[in-house]
Amino acid sequence: MKIEMVRVDDAFHFEGTGSSSIKVHTDGSPEIGGQNAGVRPMELLLMGLASCSAIDVVLILKKQRQEITDFRIVADGDRTEEEGTKRSPFRTIHLTFRLKGVDLDESKINRAINLSMEKYCSATAQLEALATITHSVEIID
Repeated sequence: MKIEMVRVDDAFHFEGTGSSSIKVHTDGSPEIGGQNAGVRPMELLLMGLASCSAIDVVLILKKQRQEITDFRIVADGDRTEEEGTKRSPFRTIHLTFRLKGVDLDESKINRAINLSMEKYCSATAQLEALATITHSVEIID
């Protein structure tokens, strides 16, 4: 896997491109001179984790003929500054899976999420070495 980040302005706005050629924009916060022209890099990490698991869960639930009409994941990450540095990695991450659909089977949803988190999602495997990752499910009527 390979990506390229290209600086867009004279501050912190970058445009990233991966193998799909789709552009993603990142930027620094206004407090350091950013322009809010893209997501923050750490937000992008949470988005990567959530989207990785989301793809797994949708694939699994489609195979189980679960009809999803709305699917959202809220990722909440807590960061702690490492002693002697300015680095603040995630230490805990909680994913809330919110699904709405027709006759959804909660046991199938829980199984799909567990399979994603424990077997399929490479982003989970990458991040769980440093952060405790938990999850919950909300089925919306």
